[in-house]
Amino acid sequence: MRRYLIDFDLSGVPVYKSDYLVIGSGIAGLYAALNAARYGEVIVLTKKNLGDTNTDLAQGGIAAAVDTEEDSPELHYQDTIAAGAGLCNPEAVRVLVEDGIERVHHLVELGADFNRKDGKLALRMEGAHRRRRILYRGDTTGEEIQRVLSAAVKNHSNIRVMENHFALDLITEDRECLGALAWDENGNLRLFLSKFTILATGGAGQVFRETTNPDVATGDGIAMAYRAGAGVMDMEFFQFHPTALNLPGRQKFLISEAVRGEGARLVNAAGEYFMKNYHELADLAPRDVVARAIWDQAQKGQVYLDIRSFTDEQLAGIPRIVKTLKENGLDPRKDLIPVLPAAHYFMGGVRTNIWGETDLARLYACGEVACQGVHGANRLASNSLLDGLVFGYRIVERTKNILKSTRINYPEISIYQGENREGIGAREAIAQIKDLMWENAGIIRNGQGLRVLLENLRKLKLSYPVKNIEEAVAANLYQTAILIALAALIREESRGAHFRSDYPQRDDFLWQKHIVLSR
Repeated sequence: MRRYLIDFDLSGVPVYKSDYLVIGSGIAGLYAALNAARYGEVIVLTKKNLGDTNTDLAQGGIAAAVDTEEDSPELHYQDTIAAGAGLCNPEAVRVLVEDGIERVHHLVELGADFNRKDGKLALRMEGAHRRRRILYRGDTTGEEIQRVLSAAVKNHSNIRVMENHFALDLITEDRECLGALAWDENGNLRLFLSKFTILATGGAGQVFRETTNPDVATGDGIAMAYRAGAGVMDMEFFQFHPTALNLPGRQKFLISEAVRGEGARLVNAAGEYFMKNYHELADLAPRDVVARAIWDQAQKGQVYLDIRSFTDEQLAGIPRIVKTLKENGLDPRKDLIPVLPAAHYFMGGVRTNIWGETDLARLYACGEVACQGVHGANRLASNSLLDGLVFGYRIVERTKNILKSTRINYPEISIYQGENREGIGAREAIAQIKDLMWENAGIIRNGQGLRVLLENLRKLKLSYPVKNIEEAVAANLYQTAILIALAALIREESRGAHFRSDYPQRDDFLWQKHIVLSR
């Protein structure tokens, strides 16, 4: 495997220096940047535009135990641990639920206009939560958070946002991260050097054919970190959201968990409400249970979400969903909504501790690209946005006191040339990766299928060095797919979002542990 995706000669390449280099512009990256700007100069690199993120598409809300009368961090902790199927890092969960309350209140102070009821923050119920603790703004919570943080970042004098910059690779020496290489919108190479580099590149849903994720979610940060020598953890745990709008020829559109929290029910092709046969919480069971139940029922025919009983007030609370349904010829008052699970959220990622530190000095990671074990084997609904806030903030808390004593280093390596190879076209490679992953590493897996997957992935010949962004994306998807497949093959049990039909039982004696992969 090549260390860098491109050949390069740094002589004459423009150099940009900053105290903090943040790669990614979702909730984790922007919140980290905003807090870092209190102590130093920050550059934010984003692959496309500032708002092209998974955060912007988040519907349901952000979980926090802000109701001090009915809820508590302890109850939130217990629900998160239970959903994580025995693999949560208890220390990380404790940090999430305790620090998260203050972080959410800070979002409100910044201007996040969450729904209110009787003058107080309104709270929703979602699957596997025992209390109403989901703050929301209709079904556009992520859009609201993205708006607030984007405005704050753009207006901060210590932050420079550089849109349409594709980060290619991290620059490292002696297991220390010095910064990153990136292409600008015209394909020109740029060198970004910093005291601290923060990966906040988001998830990798595009590694699967069916996903709720936007086009930018291609596992770039995971692949970059792995090539640089950082360990990745829990790569077998990819969460499939149970209810994505399932219409022929259309990318899967998320139907928020909050809809079931408000009383929507799942119905099979025979018109039966079936979730009570799978879990005591029925339609509000953990996501992995609901996703597999729908998948099981879908083998006999289309599965639907029934919201025909919703009131005008309830429908007004999900305007984006209602609008999308109507655009596709569905009347939520009269029609059942066809749904099927789709790849949604990566519990695995670049291994970090609870301060965002990776295996490489001066490299930090937060948000969906990172894995400190807070979500275990199955993320609790609406903990993802909170994760980005809490751990993005902690990175700055960890580094602010050593900022002045840390130097910006220019790399000793100025010329790199790796192996050259001609391969198949990037578009064809991406399509094959997506199909192979969906068919063999999707909701139901088995050892034979995973071995076939790895064999077929390794037969794919990609072109190196990469010549454009599409080829770079193919290389990152390929690397991410290999890591997911390998971890899934290693884990010979079923736990949370990872279900092996040849090992259908959870095995705490042998497998209550994390799988870490590194070069």
